[in-house]
Amino acid sequence: MYFMKRSEINAILKDAICFIDSFHFALPPFAHWTPEDWRKKGPECNEIRDNMLGWDITDYGLGRFSEVGLVLVTIRNGNQNNSAYTKPYAEKLLISQENQVCPMHFHWKKMEDIINRGGGTLMMQLYNSTPEEELDLLNPVHVVSDGVALTVPAGTVLELQPGQSVTLTHGMYHAFWAKEGSGPVLIGEVSQCNDDNTDNRFLEPMGRFPQIEEDESPLRLLCTEYPSA
Repeated sequence: MYFMKRSEINAILKDAICFIDSFHFALPPFAHWTPEDWRKKGPECNEIRDNMLGWDITDYGLGRFSEVGLVLVTIRNGNQNNSAYTKPYAEKLLISQENQVCPMHFHWKKMEDIINRGGGTLMMQLYNSTPEEELDLLNPVHVVSDGVALTVPAGTVLELQPGQSVTLTHGMYHAFWAKEGSGPVLIGEVSQCNDDNTDNRFLEPMGRFPQIEEDESPLRLLCTEYPSA
């Protein structure tokens, strides 16, 4: 089992906040709450807790964050498993570093647009899935990019420049990273409700959230760490 140190997560958070600020993108208040702030929050904040809004930093349990990892902030989200929340959509910000891969996966329930909001070039590799949920290495992929229908060979890597996006349908395998030499990418995600506990089918078995070694106090709590009301 691999662990991310809390000091590493804190450093990543500081860099992420500076990167997002450089685009003059203002995060919602809960993204700035400290652990002390959270200790004072009651049931009025249950939507944040229940729908896992906020910071999400992961190495997918592999211990190689700079190679396989991602920074995410869930800004809004519904909940397909809780009728108290009727919002049918979600929005995230993601940060991908050069050659830092978000590994090959698809979603059963979530259709999403992945958008290059600024920075470098976003590389997006696409495959269909087979009925056995493996990579379809033979059939072309039908995909829409900014309203334009494309048909591309299996395994094609699209290069998305700032402002460009791609629509990922249910069962479409995808992996992405920032192109080497282009700089990190600020990524937007607009989607159906997000459920990172049950709606990720990774091609290779791996975890979704990191195991953490507590070597210093947290700067921010991650979306899996909020105290109960």
